This record gives sequence, structure tokens and C-alpha cells, in this order.
Amino acid sequence: MHVATPPAPRPPSTAHLSLPFFDDAHRALAEGLVPWAAAQQVDETDDRAACRDWVQRLGAGGWLRYCVPAAHGGALPALDSRALVVLRETLAYHSPLADFAFAMQGLGSGAITLAGSPTQQAHYLQGVARGELIAAFALSEPEAGSDVGAMQTIATSAYPSSASGQIGSYSLTGTKTWISNGGIADFYCVFAKTDPAGGTRGISAFIVDADTPGLDASEHIHVMAPHPLATLQFSNCTVPATALLGEENGGFKLAMRTLDIFRASVAAAALGMARRALAEAVHHARQRRMFGQTLADFQLTQAKIGEMAALVDSAALLTYRAAWLRDTGQARVTAEAAMAKMTATENAQRVIDMALQLHGGRGVEVGSKVESLYRDIRSLRIYEGATEVQQLIIGKAVLQE
Repeated sequence: MHVATPPAPRPPSTAHLSLPFFDDAHRALAEGLVPWAAAQQVDETDDRAACRDWVQRLGAGGWLRYCVPAAHGGALPALDSRALVVLRETLAYHSPLADFAFAMQGLGSGAITLAGSPTQQAHYLQGVARGELIAAFALSEPEAGSDVGAMQTIATSAYPSSASGQIGSYSLTGTKTWISNGGIADFYCVFAKTDPAGGTRGISAFIVDADTPGLDASEHIHVMAPHPLATLQFSNCTVPATALLGEENGGFKLAMRTLDIFRASVAAAALGMARRALAEAVHHARQRRMFGQTLADFQLTQAKIGEMAALVDSAALLTYRAAWLRDTGQARVTAEAAMAKMTATENAQRVIDMALQLHGGRGVEVGSKVESLYRDIRSLRIYEGATEVQQLIIGKAVLQE
């Protein structure tokens, strides 16, 4: 049986959290999570079953309480970017799928936290925090990934006369794809056009329960690092008007606000994977003997380890800064979050590649930690805004200064 959470070469340190971006509460959070995560043994052979298992464990452990505000069962008064960073970095160090399960609970319910009505928040957020409801965020489409304005899923409204006593409804028709937790989620935050000619200004958001007639989430997408992804088909999928999330035609801004919260945490996930790859490389270099000495004794190895450490630390500084800026109420964090996401994911790809190279033939053996990290890191350079999109965001921000 393949177990996806083997013990780390040595217990990870939390010394990097001594930086002034964090306070004692964040450090205590990490110190509690590290031993918990190291003790979990989850069979990840079936990605969908494993993700459900992780959600239940994270809920029972109290960690999902950081995905929702305290008013609805959360751990803190509001979503705290630094707490999300600490949690995702630590979880990704041990198991990228555990990080995925945690992150999707936050991202999938984030729009409800930001713009949900009191009734919507009360109905969904407590279940998310307890690990009893699995959430999903449905924005991407076959022809609308980075270009959100090209969205083709339509939500048609029907408002009966007030004499009928009904509350009105929306009928959704279209396709969403690359949807994380697709097929296992209990509800989806779905973005669709209520004004087909309005571009990004014609998009609205809806909460669609998984068992709603007209929704088919059975088309599983198989990817290089197994995660529960699916294509969603909406065929005259009718939801009540009370399923509208926020204001009609305000969905694009809501989606961007949600992504802004979690973009720095994507960088943290990449950072956790990079730290694990560096730890694996150091452990292997110290143990591997060749030509009468260890691999660590060679200057070429030392140079590579030095480059990897610098790449990790530079990504950490940008990631922690972006989270700190958002938590302290700075006026603009979009560009800083984009810098963090771009740098951390690109640097992690380089660090993991170098770690695999240091392992030689053992690095490409299926089941080795660096081999799985090599597959896991690749998607982070694409989802929640590809590297090229982050470059555009940063460039525009610099030109507007």
C-alpha cells in the first residue's frame, strides 16, 4: 500500500517564522500543526477517497476552522492570510494532497465568507469548518481560463409575479472544467453570465448544491499528480434566487477578491514543497557515499544546496510579505501577491528539479518523495493564475505607479 506521508528526513523547523511578519499566535499554530501532520498516515492511492479522508481529519483536528470566520465556527474573527500561509506551507511539506484538501475548503467557501447572506453563511460555513461539507470553486471553462470574460456559462433569471408567492430562480447552462473537488464536493460556488454581453461586468456567482438536478460532475479529469478534478456540465440547472451570491453582475469582482486572499497561500504551498525537497536533498547528500566520501563533501553539491536554500528563502520573504500586507490592511496587495505566487512556484520547480538531480537514479523512482514532488509542483505554476498572468499583473502595477 502506497502511503503519501512518509516521515521527513528530520522534523521540520519553525525557525523561519521568527521573522517579524508573524506573531506568537502564528508560531504556536505551526508548532501544533507540525507534529499532527507528521503523525497522519493516509493512503493516497485513490485521490478522491484520500481527499475526503483529509477533509475529515483536518476538520476533526480543528485546522479547517482557519478557513472560515469565528462567527461561523472559525478560529479567528476573519480570514487571516498569515495563518493560511503557515497552514499551507506546513501541510504541503508533509503531503501536497493534504494541502490541496485544506486549500479547497478555504477557496471553495471564500466567496460565501466575503459576500454570502447571513442565511448562506450559517448554512454552509460551519459544515466547512467541521469537515462535514466539501467545498468547490467553479470559475474556469474550456475556453475561459485566464480570460474570464470569455465565460460561456449562462444563468437565465425567471421572476414570477408576486402573486404566485414564489421567490424566482436562475437556470444555469454551460460547462466548467478543471474544477478542484469536482465530483466529491457537496456544493459549488459557480460563476456564470447573467448578462451575456457584459463581459466581466456581466458575471454573477451562485451556490449550487451537488445534488441539484441538471448538474453532472461525473467526468473525472486524470492529471500527472492525482487530485480530484472534474468537468461540470450544467443543463438547465435551476437554483432559487436565494442561491445568488452577492450582487447580480458582481461575480467577477467577488472571484478576484477571493483569489487575492488565497494567492499568497498558493505561494506558501509551493514553499512547503520546496522546503521538503531541500530537506530531502540535504539528507540524501549526507548519507550517500561515493568515492570514499559523502555526496555532501563535494563542492558541486554544496553549491547546489546553497542555490536551493537561497531560492527557498527569497520565495519565503515575498510570500510572507504579501500575507502580512493583506492582514495589516495595506491599500494594495494584488501585485505583491502576484510576485509571491510567481516567484515561489517558479523557485520551487527549480529547487525540486535540483533535488531530484542530486538523488540520481533514485530521484526518478516511482514512490520516492522527490519524484512525487516533481509531479505535484508543476500544476502550481498554472492554477489560480499562470506565471505569465502574474507577470502581466505585476507589470501593469509597476507601469501605473
